[in-house]
Amino acid sequence: MTGSPQRGAAPAASGEGAPSLSLEQAIRTRRTHKVYGPEPVDPETVRELVELARWAPNHHLTEPWRFRVLGPRALQALKDASPADAAGKLDRAPTLIVASVVEDPDPRVALEDRDATAAAVYGLLLAAHARGLAAYWRTPAVLLEPAGRAAAGVPEGEQVLGLIHLGPLRQEVRTPDRRAVAEILEFLA
Repeated sequence: MTGSPQRGAAPAASGEGAPSLSLEQAIRTRRTHKVYGPEPVDPETVRELVELARWAPNHHLTEPWRFRVLGPRALQALKDASPADAAGKLDRAPTLIVASVVEDPDPRVALEDRDATAAAVYGLLLAAHARGLAAYWRTPAVLLEPAGRAAAGVPEGEQVLGLIHLGPLRQEVRTPDRRAVAEILEFLA
């Protein structure tokens, strides 16, 4: 890799919302952001992010992921369903996307589909970062409750995987230390 970016630094803008980072740079520099600019992410960029997310690996090509962008009414309904101390967190980012997975009655397939959806969400986060956007993946408790699921349009038969906060980058985030590869990798004989 030539010329590595500052750790935790946002990518340089390349125009037209196109990515400006290599895959390795995006993986190494993507961070969780909790402060955003006020402008919502335009729908076409959201479509591009989901287009990339849908290429995540999944067993038997079940494509179990679902993404819902919350508009003003849905956001207000979700805030109304939230405890008062949690509702304000929903205003952090100008664009919120609910990620869910279609449930399968076979426990093994359900587990594989959940993992595949997590991979799709990670792909979306990397694609957002490569476009200079800030993002945060969290799972507020309200989305696990019937009123929260209803507010977010999540039907029976789907499990919420998380809420993606998305918006313009407003501040850099410190890069946390990671464990050494030797602590997490084993070569077996």
